Amino acid sequence: MHAPGQAGKPWEGEGHTGTTRLREGWLGVMIIPETHTSQVDIGEAARQLQSACHDARVAYDCIDLGDLDLAHINAITARAAADAAETILRTALGEGQGARGEL
Repeated sequence: MHAPGQAGKPWEGEGHTGTTRLREGWLGVMIIPETHTSQVDIGEAARQLQSACHDARVAYDCIDLGDLDLAHINAITARAAADAAETILRTALGEGQGARGEL
């Protein structure tokens, strides 16, 4: 039940996280940056790919040395770095996450 004079909207009442209390002069404002105004750092994609190549080489060497646990860890980090580079490149191309396919 709302107190007399309240509009009955959740954002106007007390006790709500992120509430806007218009009657008392408080106004909660959320600023959402424009995605089209920010530049994507393609250099970061290149760094991630370099990291993926390095981790893949280390994984290969670990397999050759018989250290399968370390090879597995480096294979996982290589995949994570490659996925990060792909995400950056997709963002730069404007495809976003919805068009993601399997490698």
